[in-house]
Amino acid sequence: MSENKTRRSFTAVLLSAAFLMATSAVGPGFLTQTAKFTKDLAASFGFVILISVIIDIIAQLNIWRILAVSGKRGQDVANKTVPYSGYALAALIVFGGLAFNIGNIAGAGLGLEVIFGLSPKIGALISGAIGIAIFSFRDASRAMDFFVKLLGFVMVTLIAYVVVVSSPPATEAVYRTLWPETVSPFAIVTLVGGTVGGYITFAGAHRLIDSGVTGPESLPDINKSATTGILLTAVIRYLLFLAAFGVVAMGLSIDDTNPPASVFELAAGPVGYKVFGVVMWAAAVTSVIGAAYTSVSFLKTFSAKVSDNTRYFTIGFIAFSTLIFVLVGKPVMILVLAGTFNGFILPFGLALVLLASGRDSIIGSYRHPRWLKISGWGVVAVMLYFSIQTVWEKVAG
Repeated sequence: MSENKTRRSFTAVLLSAAFLMATSAVGPGFLTQTAKFTKDLAASFGFVILISVIIDIIAQLNIWRILAVSGKRGQDVANKTVPYSGYALAALIVFGGLAFNIGNIAGAGLGLEVIFGLSPKIGALISGAIGIAIFSFRDASRAMDFFVKLLGFVMVTLIAYVVVVSSPPATEAVYRTLWPETVSPFAIVTLVGGTVGGYITFAGAHRLIDSGVTGPESLPDINKSATTGILLTAVIRYLLFLAAFGVVAMGLSIDDTNPPASVFELAAGPVGYKVFGVVMWAAAVTSVIGAAYTSVSFLKTFSAKVSDNTRYFTIGFIAFSTLIFVLVGKPVMILVLAGTFNGFILPFGLALVLLASGRDSIIGSYRHPRWLKISGWGVVAVMLYFSIQTVWEKVAG
């Protein structure tokens, strides 16, 4: 009985790590990007999702395996590989996490505005307080795990409902996913940056390390957890794409001022608009939790005080993000810049982890699969190229 209970607990940790990564990736920017790019690219956006999923799988398997085998967090692995690079990586990720969290708090406020008619700032304060309450529990990890899994299931169910109502031409969507009419490097960079860039890449891996799921003997479970998280994110994004494509295929115009809300309302009327509010709030508040947890896990490198007082620093991170939104507002530009910015963080962080895969002092006797190394460096090259091309197009344009 005790052994079965232990196994269930271990499985729960793996599932929690997967959901933490997935719900961290599914934030307000996620909803907005998917709706907007579906309007711009129509069925061909399915190809962008496919490419992003392939890149996600390669990046996550490389990072999760190497970090979990070493038992060290991303910044510590980086510092051991290239001196002081871990500090740079931590600084970049914390900055990106803070930028995204301001947008996440704003999205949570918008969600409560849609549901209850509250002002966005009041909704943001309430949502920030809920995030703080989660980390106020003595067993904050268990509270966080339960919360993100519950809201993850809620999001999948509600988005699936909107897909059924919008009745998208699925055959065309699948065909253009494999044979697109147009390819947008900007969409790929933004999508990957928002799905696996920045802090999101390390969220689940750090959760596993904090739970003691480390060492070569844990590799099958690490692979399972990473793949589950990536596929869950892919399913949610593809469902949202199908919902948006159903609206576009009906000849309806998605409103640029609030693309995801427009999709839900056009597809399912007033009920759909309320559903959007629930999905937006769930996506935003789980991303607040994931961004705060992972960003603070990177700050542990800078001071032992952070390690000793993790809960309090996480609460402070959420409180500061909430305060910035309430005082400054207008997070849209921050979200757009953070998405592209995170696209640059991915090749930087992944390159450092891949370099670490050849260091016995970091991974011991473990030998990282050659196909993962080669494909990992391919992702570094592709994402660096797309990121530079995107910036160049923006400057030239």
